[in-house]
Amino acid sequence: MLNKPLVGITADTTEIGAHRAHVVGDKYVAAVVEGADALAFAVPAFGTKQTCADVVRALDGLLFTGSASNIEPCRYGGAPSAPGTLHDPARDATTLPLMRAAIDAGVPVLAICRGLQEMNVAYGGTLHQRVHEVDGRDDHREDHADPLDVQYGPAHVVRLVEGGLLHSLVGDRTEMPVNSLHLQGVDALAPGLVVEAVAPDGLIEAIRPAAAPAFALGVQWHPEWQHADDPLSTAIFRAFGAACRRRANARIGRY
Repeated sequence: MLNKPLVGITADTTEIGAHRAHVVGDKYVAAVVEGADALAFAVPAFGTKQTCADVVRALDGLLFTGSASNIEPCRYGGAPSAPGTLHDPARDATTLPLMRAAIDAGVPVLAICRGLQEMNVAYGGTLHQRVHEVDGRDDHREDHADPLDVQYGPAHVVRLVEGGLLHSLVGDRTEMPVNSLHLQGVDALAPGLVVEAVAPDGLIEAIRPAAAPAFALGVQWHPEWQHADDPLSTAIFRAFGAACRRRANARIGRY
């Protein structure tokens, strides 16, 4: 039996000095290594230079991270972005096809913040580009002037859908506090996805593909932040890690 599953973490592209780089945040690595008890590897935003099939065959799980960048609206038929919006076309070209390929192949997937938005777009859904400007929606952004512990502190509760995956992870709890650090959010939910949690203003906060053969969950908040100190975050990463170990052991058994 394999002890540690191999979990890929999606990278953003950036510039370090004069050089192009693929970067993964430490908080995601720590949550995979400590919370999911897995080995963490960066998946570069290389688009078709690394095929989805090759990536899927190599891994036991995939974590789609949050990011300062937003999905290009041309990917879901949206209006042009507001001036100054940060995009990462190389990440879009990598994660959007990889999301479907991984889930269809039974690779456990945990998608966080931008990752949830990628899940919705990959399945054919659309996004609100500026949630705080939508009638009836709250402002879900963090205040960048606050210390990180405040930015990532509890911002509101989410209502868990009874009988759903998240609800099963926390027992009898139907509401849980979460943080909130996002500009964009789900507008039209994609076909094939079901709602797992909703914010007080009605914004969809967690989703999953109904027909996924393995663990697959997208959350709009950031459970990776101090994951060991929050019961819901701990439960999410433990369940994700357990699913990754099941795939790892099954893969080893086939060879």
